Amino acid sequence: MNAEDFPTPDEPVDSITPETLKGRIDSGEDITILDARMEADYDEWHIDDDNVTTINVPYFEFLDEEIDEDILEAIPDDREVTVLCAKGGASEFVAGTLAERGYEVNHLEDGMNGWARIYEAVEVTDYDGAGTLLQYQRPSSGCLGYFLYDDGEAAVIDPLRAFTDRYLEDADELGVDLQYAFDTHIHADHISGLRDLDAEGVEGVIPEAAVARGVTYADELTTTEDGDTFEVGDATIETVFTPGHTTGMTSYLVDDSLLATGDGLFIESVARPDLEEGDDGAPEAARMLYESLQERVLTLPDDTLIGGAHFSDAAEPADDGTYTAPVGDLVEEMDALTMDEDDFVELILSDMPPRPANYEDIIATNLGQNTVDDEEAFTLELGPNNCAASQESLAGD
Repeated sequence: MNAEDFPTPDEPVDSITPETLKGRIDSGEDITILDARMEADYDEWHIDDDNVTTINVPYFEFLDEEIDEDILEAIPDDREVTVLCAKGGASEFVAGTLAERGYEVNHLEDGMNGWARIYEAVEVTDYDGAGTLLQYQRPSSGCLGYFLYDDGEAAVIDPLRAFTDRYLEDADELGVDLQYAFDTHIHADHISGLRDLDAEGVEGVIPEAAVARGVTYADELTTTEDGDTFEVGDATIETVFTPGHTTGMTSYLVDDSLLATGDGLFIESVARPDLEEGDDGAPEAARMLYESLQERVLTLPDDTLIGGAHFSDAAEPADDGTYTAPVGDLVEEMDALTMDEDDFVELILSDMPPRPANYEDIIATNLGQNTVDDEEAFTLELGPNNCAASQESLAGD
């Protein structure tokens, strides 16, 4: 059913914005959620945290006038319950049905689609290079990006198409000129904002090594190779070629202080190696990843911050709220980084999570081989990222 197909409940119910719900979760408040989506959608991705209790009861269970007593008994009646669905229509109906029966409820505005529009900027306070570095965080999918600004200039790393206007607005608010937009690789879990920003006058930069995958628009952008540098105010961004997750995977060293690793290394795991060449090509890609980590990443000074393009539920943020960590700490905490090559390859091939939803269509779109409008692009990337080699943390193992 579409949102407009659900009747307006007789009992009025309050709504809660995704931002308000996120703030309550972050503050440590105990939250109870009734997720009214279908079980398969719920299993694929849902709101989860240590202080969140989630119950999944599909909306159709509430369509009959006589609701099964077992269903009602599963819903707490001694605390407030937030009802959510995909877009907000079913949740308002379900919440109203429960309110008529005396439950204390509200419903999430715009549902999980609204949750997916949350995009927060957090300053990386341990960054000690020139200028200021922000980390963008999208909690619905775990996507991370970086915004560096100094002396009137700025650059963004791994921008999302859905938030193109946000980067430009943030630059305006900060009084800086957004000079560059960098992609680390051809992403498989979200639609890149590189071309949209380039169309707005920002210089789009794509790794030369990624072009061979079939990028159709490379001649419209700037391509970069290992060792190239870009100036942003007094800060320098250096290109560091780190293949493995993909053949074109490239990191960016931000003023010798933070390495934006894309999907090469995360603070809780390492990259999965199967999204470009599938299962058959994964072993070779895993060996390529091992070499990149050992020779290009782990040779950096121990206090160099690592900042990936994603985080998972298993990741623990730093004290400043960002998903960053010194490379020396990761070496101490993640056995995968000190294994020999054969053991490393065996580990990361042993238990990879499901591939990201719609990843083949997303890759084709990011290559320029598939054209989608903004709404289609947003829908394609809904769900978890699953770009790490494990759903569980490899740190502290």
